[in-house]
Amino acid sequence: MNYRHAYHAGNLGDVFKHVVLVTALDHLSKKPAPYFYLDTHSGRGNYPLGEPEAQRAGEFRTGIALALQSPAPPPIIERYLSLIRTLGFEGDTLTSYPGSPKLALSVLRAQDRAAFCELEPREAEVLRYGSHYDARAAVHTRDGYEALSALLPPKEKRGLVLIDPPYEEPDEFERLLQGLPQAVARWQTGMFAIWYPIKHGEASSRFLSRMQACGVRKQLVIELTVEHDDSPGGLNGSGILFINPPWQLDEQLRGALPWLHQTLAPTGRGRWRVDWLVPE
Repeated sequence: MNYRHAYHAGNLGDVFKHVVLVTALDHLSKKPAPYFYLDTHSGRGNYPLGEPEAQRAGEFRTGIALALQSPAPPPIIERYLSLIRTLGFEGDTLTSYPGSPKLALSVLRAQDRAAFCELEPREAEVLRYGSHYDARAAVHTRDGYEALSALLPPKEKRGLVLIDPPYEEPDEFERLLQGLPQAVARWQTGMFAIWYPIKHGEASSRFLSRMQACGVRKQLVIELTVEHDDSPGGLNGSGILFINPPWQLDEQLRGALPWLHQTLAPTGRGRWRVDWLVPE
């Protein structure tokens, strides 16, 4: 696998995904009972933006940098941005972008637990070093899809699974379609958030169509694009298929995504969407 998230850290997909992630974890934190967080494709957990990879692509400049500079964000986006300011700034300068493991650990409480899976050994070792002090966290150098059967169900009744593969392999959507319904059946009280890219072609729409027919209930589709869906080239936007979402997450996102779209797509191209693919 050639994918390295260091080239893309803090881009529009990260901002969108992490707003949803932080909002969902905050919902879980409202009740005192412990919860479990599983990240199937964790990466290294932190990405210095001064390194050659981030500077070469510069995708953070049209993602997190724009969001930080824009006025009057909605409450759930301001909550996410406050974490970025705490975790990624040195003085007044954004020097690094925290990945989903670092963001999650900043939200989890003392009684909660996290498992981070990363197949690439060097990335896993960096993540392990960065979280070795935290007794709540366990880092697994293993395939994230295999972890869906190995680590679920957890002892906790509540929790969230983030599935965020790189989509470098041609069978990525197929692996999701094979493993996801079984994982949901294995942990019926858990929440599942599956990030996917929206690019030229119909791969993401075919995935959603097949998920709609798979028998899993309570599927919410959340999407944000900054280009037309069929624009050739790179990433036009991204989506999250959220299974068993927390109460009123859809309403919160309907109130926040117009601001995020206006901020990340100043040309006005693209769109946002919050729709039930399969209701309760």
